[in-house]
Amino acid sequence: MIERPSSKIIDMNYYSATCATFRCIKLVGKKENRMNNTTERTLSKLPEVTLLFWIMKIAATTLGETGGDAVSMSMNLGYLVGTVIFAVIFLVAVLAQIKAKGFHPFLYWATIIATTTVGTTLADFADRSLGIGYAGGTSLLFALLMASLAVWYRSLGTVSVDTVSSPKAEMFYWVTIMFSQTLGTALGDWTADTAGLGYVGGAMVFSALLALVVVAYYWTTISRTLLFWAAFILTRPLGAVVGDFLDKPLSAGGLALSRYSASAVLFAFILTSILIFQQRAAKQPH
Repeated sequence: MIERPSSKIIDMNYYSATCATFRCIKLVGKKENRMNNTTERTLSKLPEVTLLFWIMKIAATTLGETGGDAVSMSMNLGYLVGTVIFAVIFLVAVLAQIKAKGFHPFLYWATIIATTTVGTTLADFADRSLGIGYAGGTSLLFALLMASLAVWYRSLGTVSVDTVSSPKAEMFYWVTIMFSQTLGTALGDWTADTAGLGYVGGAMVFSALLALVVVAYYWTTISRTLLFWAAFILTRPLGAVVGDFLDKPLSAGGLALSRYSASAVLFAFILTSILIFQQRAAKQPH
């Protein structure tokens, strides 16, 4: 006579099988989470947008103005040669940033500084060497910036920095930034010189505009993408007029500081900020 397995044995087997199933599910879940976290770390090559980010951005744009002028004017290399030098540095930095597997503060801010310096010399070359003037240069560069954003949107369906997670998106991101930095130089010069507001007046205007962006961010429902790019663009002319205020002659309304000294102090500030303050990669790229 064949004995039937007891219900106790059946229950034990069922319990063991159930536990094994849950262990497998748990292991698979952990593996997927690790893969997702690794992918996120790989894609997050941009810093979190915090107050420190904006302070460093303004310092970097000011350094771009003083550093660009130091090479093209103080060293007497001219705007064209200065533009070529900084364009090479910009291309190398962008390629290194795109090839990077994660967020590296030194590399990111080196690339930002490269965009500001090439933007300074390129704008000065267009405005002064080509003779199109500040108004003409500002109009041309604004058109190029809008074209960059339009092509980016047409190609990827969005210009939100939350989506900067592929080499193609990164290329659009850095090209757009470069155009915005160049536009900022021309716009800052136009405001201070052509519009007659001077460096202090220009700084007050752009500071007020940035304050309006902050108000819009906290108290309106305006697109965060639009506000980010508005703030990013406005910090450049602010840095341009502050940089000119530091190194232009007293007769022109500046402080007549050495371009080398001003650039060294700004560079030291940025370097110290990177070393002292921990900057985290955005949880998702911006």
